Amino acid sequence: MSMTPNPAIPITVLTGFLGSGKTTLLKRLLDDPALTDTAVIINEFGEVGIDHLLVESSDDSIIELSDGCLCCTVRGELVDTLAMLMDGVQTGRIKPLKRVVIETTGLADPALVMQSVMGNPVIAQDFELDGVVTVVDAVNGLSTLDNHVEARKQAAVADRLILAKASLADAAAIA
Repeated sequence: MSMTPNPAIPITVLTGFLGSGKTTLLKRLLDDPALTDTAVIINEFGEVGIDHLLVESSDDSIIELSDGCLCCTVRGELVDTLAMLMDGVQTGRIKPLKRVVIETTGLADPALVMQSVMGNPVIAQDFELDGVVTVVDAVNGLSTLDNHVEARKQAAVADRLILAKASLADAAAIA
C-alpha cells in the first residue's frame, strides 16, 4: 500500500491599495459556495464584517464563519499562522481546507507574502502559491499608481487585476 502525499493547499494572495475594494471583493467571494472550506487570513478584522453575521474583532485567532470558511488574524509571522492552520488540519481540530486566501493590508508589499509561502521549505510542503489578485480602484487607481510605490508593487506582481468601483468611475466620467 503506497502512501501518496496530500496535495498542496493553494494560496491566493488578495492585495490592493488602501480603499481599493479588497474587503468588499472578499465578502462577495465568501458568498460563493465554491469557497466553502476556505481559510481566510487577514491582518485584522476591521469594522466591516466578513460574513453575514458581521464578524467583529475577537481574541481567538481563528473564527469559523457560518458558511464554513475560517478567518484568522496574523498575530505574528505569516509562516506561523500557516503552520498553525496546517497543525489544526492534521490534528483534526480544523476540518480539511480546500484553499487559503490571504488578504494583505493596503500598504503591503505582496512580494514579501509570496516569499513567505514559496521561500519556507516547511510551508512549501503543505501549501502552494496559486496566484496574486490585485484590486485597483477605477476612480482613483491611476493617481494611486502614480503616487504610491506600494500600489505599483501590488499591480506589478498580480496574476490578475480586478477593477473595482467601475460604476463610480463611469458616473464620474459623465459628470
